[in-house]
Amino acid sequence: MEKQYLFILIGAAVVLLIIFISTYFSKKAIVKRKLKRATYRRFTEVRRGEIAKIVGNVEFIDQPLKAPLSGRTCAYYHVLVEQKVSTGKSSHWKTIIEEEASSKFVLREGSRYAYIKSDKIKSYVVDDIEYKSGLWNDASNELERYLNNHQLESQSFLGLNKTIRYREGVLEENEEVAVLGTGEWRNASEIGLPSQFQRVLLIQSPAEQTIYLSDSPDTVKHSNDRF
Repeated sequence: MEKQYLFILIGAAVVLLIIFISTYFSKKAIVKRKLKRATYRRFTEVRRGEIAKIVGNVEFIDQPLKAPLSGRTCAYYHVLVEQKVSTGKSSHWKTIIEEEASSKFVLREGSRYAYIKSDKIKSYVVDDIEYKSGLWNDASNELERYLNNHQLESQSFLGLNKTIRYREGVLEENEEVAVLGTGEWRNASEIGLPSQFQRVLLIQSPAEQTIYLSDSPDTVKHSNDRF
């Protein structure tokens, strides 16, 4: 009996360790941790080459995007679609679609602007809308169309609804966003922006590192407190 309890305890500890590792090292956790621990600076306080966190409001430059699930006008969207899959006595959520897209935008702080220029961006945008389809709950026309665009369907070959959840997060105009990177003041025309922006704080990737971006409420706090 003692060995049986020992095996149960070891098994439970392994499961808890796996959950902790997968949570602690998830993209969401990493981005939030980086931004919450970073040094906050107002735009005008950022020194050239300094790694700092800034917080500004989204302002569109190019034609904004239309979020595929909600139809919201935005500068960026992230969509995650998961299907519930049963394996014997247990079940889990399997990712069947993960999609993100961005248009050109700046961040505004008062009369100052910042622009992110990098292909090394790790972002966490809060998924603030969720839809579900499944038993007795057909997918809407919009959700079905989205699945079809990715060569998927909400029903099995037997005509039964699959259990699916759809999550979407966006960066809307005027939404507050936190960004961590290195800053340098440049003329707007030098970096391909309309001249009306005049001098712009260009945010780039630190050497061999990544820019972090999020709209999560606990990352946009104007504070230098450490967590």
